[in-house]
Amino acid sequence: MPDATFAALPTTIFEEMSGLARAHGAINLGQGFPDDPGPEALRRKAAEAVLDGYNQYPPMAGLPELRAAVAGHYRRTQGLEFDPMSEVVITSGATEALAAAFLALIEPGDEVIVFQPLYDAYLPLIRRAGGVPRLISLSPPHWRFTAAMLEAAVTPKTRFVVLNNPVNPTGVVVPDEDLALLAEICVAHDLIAICDEVWEQVVFAPALHRPLMAYPGMAGRCVKIGSAGKMFGLTGWKVGFVCAAAPIARHLAKAHQFLTFTTPPNLQVAVAFGLETLGDWLKEMPAGLAASQARLADALSRKGFAVLPSQGTYFLNVDLAASGVAMNDRDFALMAVREVGVASIPVSALYETEPVDTILRLCFAKADATLDEGARRLARARDMAT
Repeated sequence: MPDATFAALPTTIFEEMSGLARAHGAINLGQGFPDDPGPEALRRKAAEAVLDGYNQYPPMAGLPELRAAVAGHYRRTQGLEFDPMSEVVITSGATEALAAAFLALIEPGDEVIVFQPLYDAYLPLIRRAGGVPRLISLSPPHWRFTAAMLEAAVTPKTRFVVLNNPVNPTGVVVPDEDLALLAEICVAHDLIAICDEVWEQVVFAPALHRPLMAYPGMAGRCVKIGSAGKMFGLTGWKVGFVCAAAPIARHLAKAHQFLTFTTPPNLQVAVAFGLETLGDWLKEMPAGLAASQARLADALSRKGFAVLPSQGTYFLNVDLAASGVAMNDRDFALMAVREVGVASIPVSALYETEPVDTILRLCFAKADATLDEGARRLARARDMAT
């Protein structure tokens, strides 16, 4: 019989909405991928590495040059120090990194604190590893957690907390005071934090990303996960990084070796090149996305939508109830893709329990003309729903 953890899963909301977008010829502001093809120099480097480079198995934990480049990048940008040979592991994307972390660290019955709304891979992977999720529900517009919420979630069986920062789907960069609070809770209760920081480079001024690992007591109790796909706008490359203290990293590498074992060597060569030479891209890319975010937010605001703040990621959210829409987010999203041809993500789908059902997530990493037409179509959908 199929494993119940996966057999009971529905089609993901991302696949559902993208499928409807294809079927209806709709503008897809749902799934989070950019229109821009990514840095040409990086793509050219990957192509050259296929033609002229080594195409057999690279080292299981990653090419030494990429592990060194990852360590150097985090030293320059976040003030973190990693031994590239014992504290950095290269994975086939951040989702594989998450799977390796959960499978390597969770023992059956361990409780894992998770904040919802959440990335949909977390819960099935935690459960397949034998973990028991302890959900904390966050609410708009600020999506903050408190000491009382954290303490209520901790029990004698709690071993881990999963933190996504910057946050998909809310677009929030977690404030320093919230990170400091979470670090204090982790130290007080001896918790390991699995930090999904794939959006760390996609942050809009004046917001700043601070890794949880930088807080007192956290260097030895954090798993830091990053993504070259998000850094360079190449989501299909699936090159991830896991950084952790050497004893934890050893466990993660052992799980990784029986998941994907390794990652295409040409992509590793190219990402190492990018981290070492494309500093201008890493600075300019967030500014370009911030302009796209502001363009879509302004267009939606002028058409009567209540737009929530977005400090990072590819996403902004609108509050349908505050926009005068009486429909819930899922019904509105289905009506919008079928009737006016624009796809979005109802944030209620990213809760397991007691969902907030008035928030719609939109991807703004698109061309200006796509954003403008998407806003016009959403306005028509709003008129139909009010």
